[in-house]
Amino acid sequence: MILSPECPADEELEDEKFLSLYQEATDLYGLIHSRYILTPRGLALMRERMFQGRFGQCPRVFCQAQNTVPIGLSDDLKVSRVKIFCPKCGDVYVPKKKCADVDGAYFGSAFPHILLYTYPDLSPEPPKLGFEAKIYGFKLHKKAETKQLSLPEEKPAPGKENEELQVKEVPEKGKKSKGKKGKKGGPLASNN
Repeated sequence: MILSPECPADEELEDEKFLSLYQEATDLYGLIHSRYILTPRGLALMRERMFQGRFGQCPRVFCQAQNTVPIGLSDDLKVSRVKIFCPKCGDVYVPKKKCADVDGAYFGSAFPHILLYTYPDLSPEPPKLGFEAKIYGFKLHKKAETKQLSLPEEKPAPGKENEELQVKEVPEKGKKSKGKKGKKGGPLASNN
């Protein structure tokens, strides 16, 4: 049924029992496939297909078109569709090719890791290039990046939208503040 070179007839495609049986046979074949590709012969075939680029390339720019391998996010049927795994960056992506409608269980969640463990020469170096923030060619300082991310947006309290912001004077280092005395006798606005 699955390996038959002939397509099912139109009458068979209208039969609910046939469609159910056909789907179960396809799932059984897919689960057998997920076990076969973990055998030495299956791993060797999948290695060749990876070298040929049959599963696509990583969409990440810094991976420089690294060939990918298929991965399932679950070993259970009908949980998720097949994804592609990039051995260079270690990320999982949605494939753009024709295999996007294949169940992920047909490959399994352990396949790429077993392939890379069996063939260590397939494990590329992680990308050395990374994105660096620049403004007009000048690199941003690390403190500027963290300040930008950590500053919360200040919103005026309800009913005080039109009041001016009160500016507090911060004394310079070495000068004493003329503020009120605290419990221990030091100025409250001290920066020391």
